[in-house]
Amino acid sequence: MPSSDPSLSPKQIWSIVRSKVAKIALWVGAVSGGKTIASLFAWLIAVREARGAGLIVIVGKTLQTIERNIIEPLQDPNLFGELAAQTVHTRGSTTATILGREVHLVGANDARSEEKIRGATIELAYVDEATLLPVGFWEMLLTRLRTPHSRLLATTNPGSFNHWLRVQYILDAAAKNMVVFQFTMDDNPSLTDEYVRDMKAAFTGIFFDRFILGKWTNAEGAIFDMWDPKKHQIRWDELPTMWRLIAVGIDYGTTNPTAAILLGIALHTDHFGRHHPKLYAIDEWRYESKTERQKLTDAELSRGIREWLAQPHLPPNQPRLQPDWIILDPSAASFRVQLQQDGLISTQADNDVLDGIRTVASLLQSGHLLVTDRCTGWIKEVTEYVWDAKAAEVGEDKPVKKNDHSQDALRYAIKTTENIWRQHVKLAA
Repeated sequence: MPSSDPSLSPKQIWSIVRSKVAKIALWVGAVSGGKTIASLFAWLIAVREARGAGLIVIVGKTLQTIERNIIEPLQDPNLFGELAAQTVHTRGSTTATILGREVHLVGANDARSEEKIRGATIELAYVDEATLLPVGFWEMLLTRLRTPHSRLLATTNPGSFNHWLRVQYILDAAAKNMVVFQFTMDDNPSLTDEYVRDMKAAFTGIFFDRFILGKWTNAEGAIFDMWDPKKHQIRWDELPTMWRLIAVGIDYGTTNPTAAILLGIALHTDHFGRHHPKLYAIDEWRYESKTERQKLTDAELSRGIREWLAQPHLPPNQPRLQPDWIILDPSAASFRVQLQQDGLISTQADNDVLDGIRTVASLLQSGHLLVTDRCTGWIKEVTEYVWDAKAAEVGEDKPVKKNDHSQDALRYAIKTTENIWRQHVKLAA
């Protein structure tokens, strides 16, 4: 873990000072490189010096990510000492008070979000994870910086080699009145060797290149290229005793398959007799209308899933447990209603695709996720689940929309219940 030493490195201090030389300052690079802390110190100085000629805003993908990534660190006395008390915020509110100044918190998760700032005059803006913003919102934000001393401070991990932020802004930084600071883990003095090793072990593929090496790289090839049946697949009848069946994730289809995967958590005993909590994809229900040559109605799909849920999903020597949550594809509105009418209440899945993929990849890479041989659809898909090369050409990270139904079902279950299983599974990333 990071140490409790809050001291800044020379590079962090240099970036704070140099951030004033341009209208836009961007801190970019690896996770835990110290870029966020440096940018937040620069932000506090900028807030203190703001003249009141326009709004002060913090922008992130959602209000929740702003609270987690920006507000909570600003309120941490281990990081900001006595200044931590100068950030006041009620969770869920779209404003905060920082150094006595009102600050607006703006979620920008789609192109329509630019309406939130249209017409505003903004004196000072902070952007968290700039690569996740729609380009239209970024461009609108720049037009709102219309006082003579308006400034924009931003952080991000690298994205695609062809991402608009890199191509249109970073490569043309001087012309854009922009200064860019590149950070790696070596620039953060608070990291222990153990933490760095854990972080490096948690990533693979493009996520290692971007989040550990700090490189802008295209997503290509197999998404879960770390998948190894010898390491990740186990026999169902060899499952350890489950503590809890966390959730069933459901991906809904009519012409496409409908898939449901059961996620549980248990202690895994390694070769040395040590016990480690792990997640298990335990069982799967799947219906393919093309294979069966018959489309099912929502009512028929609901009956199939409910009958499957009523069956035992664990080996005979284990207690009969039921899943705590039913996590459903957020686009399946009609099926949600049908399940509710049939007495099965579902929760809308967190469908942040890239972040969900990163989480599943980290679990596989670190050995914290195992899949039983009953999840035949997932196992069949995993080696065919690939990045979309055409999307990468225009700077986007997207999976090809094929061989993804069971993949989506498990991703829904894992990502949506992350706050539950992370209390037990110690995942670095």
